[in-house]
Amino acid sequence: MKTKCDESHCPLCSSKDLDSFFEDKKRIYLRCFYCKLVFVPKRYWLSAEDERATYDLHENDAQDQDYRQFLSRLITPLLEKLDSKQKGLDFGCGPGPTLSVLLEERGQQVDLYDPFYYNDPSVFDKNYDFICATEVVEHLHDPNKDFAALFKMLKRGGWLGIMTKLVIDEHAFSQWHYIRDMTHICFYSRSTFEYLAQRFNAELNFVANDVILLNKK
Repeated sequence: MKTKCDESHCPLCSSKDLDSFFEDKKRIYLRCFYCKLVFVPKRYWLSAEDERATYDLHENDAQDQDYRQFLSRLITPLLEKLDSKQKGLDFGCGPGPTLSVLLEERGQQVDLYDPFYYNDPSVFDKNYDFICATEVVEHLHDPNKDFAALFKMLKRGGWLGIMTKLVIDEHAFSQWHYIRDMTHICFYSRSTFEYLAQRFNAELNFVANDVILLNKK
């Protein structure tokens, strides 16, 4: 039986009902009993400078066919839900926006936001037909605030498309390459997305193991 941990509170649902989920040589990982988020306590986070330096190493390129194919796993099912010329947001687009390019090639209009590379706070005052966050939510320092902002920006009937790898169990977690990236501090399971769907009154669709669509009712 695991002991409860009162070191912090869940950054997604604010519950203090936590336990120690896993520990490796570099960090410990706590799990929320309520929303099932697994997260890294703040004392293990990188500095903003080191986090930015890690992202600067990313070489995302809109002409990279492998990367385009990777993103198509979200884009293809999302486009099936959208009319043409709708307005969207690429949230956490990184230094080399590609998803927006692919969507614009297919007739959509896409704004960009990234706290390091496209820090345009005006996007938070707009409303969108769709929002995409590909390989982003695992980096969020304050997922409670960020998911609330995303659903506020999303129009009724709008779609939130997410790509992130999901927690399966403790054994798989211990072997997982995803936790080796020090910028990854939040890890979601199917139960976590069920919590989000209920909290924000959204219909939940697991398109693939790491592709999730949420439709705001």
